[in-house]
Amino acid sequence: MNEFFFSGSSSAKIDDKGRFVLPQAMRYGLVEEGKCEFVLGLGLGGCLAIYRRSAIEKIVAKFREKQHMAQYQKFFTLFFSTLHQTECDKIGRVSIPAALKSAVGITKEIVVAGVMDKIEIWSKEIYDHNLQKMLNGDEDSGLSLETMAQEAFALLSEEKNLTDVVQHAMGKKDESPVITS
Repeated sequence: MNEFFFSGSSSAKIDDKGRFVLPQAMRYGLVEEGKCEFVLGLGLGGCLAIYRRSAIEKIVAKFREKQHMAQYQKFFTLFFSTLHQTECDKIGRVSIPAALKSAVGITKEIVVAGVMDKIEIWSKEIYDHNLQKMLNGDEDSGLSLETMAQEAFALLSEEKNLTDVVQHAMGKKDESPVITS
């Protein structure tokens, strides 16, 4: 299975009109049905996020199932009110609304990072600070690249073990499953 995902990062400058040039490879990844249209909004952890139209449609479909649950109302209001449907101009520039720039502290320089099904836009200062904290190990939280990588890659083995358990339970696998924690 060769599913598309965004990866890589680059720095960019914000011009006086609040625009930046989206890297060409990322623009190609946003093209669906011959159009480079996408949705820009608040992301997690203090960044902005660009979603492919198909990805945001899946998110909306899942959220619709929970739209009347009071515990999610504030999140839904904030999330959907900050989404902006947009596209690149002829030379690949994306305009960032002033309210979104202000919300995440973007001034002049950004880092554009491909992260699986979305593109994140970070203030360069915040991105560099977070990167250094992770690489050097954050004493306050105990997080380091090594710890996070171990936890993330453990998810892969947990999924495999869960698949083994299910297959064994269904009689499709002869050996006993081994579950690690």
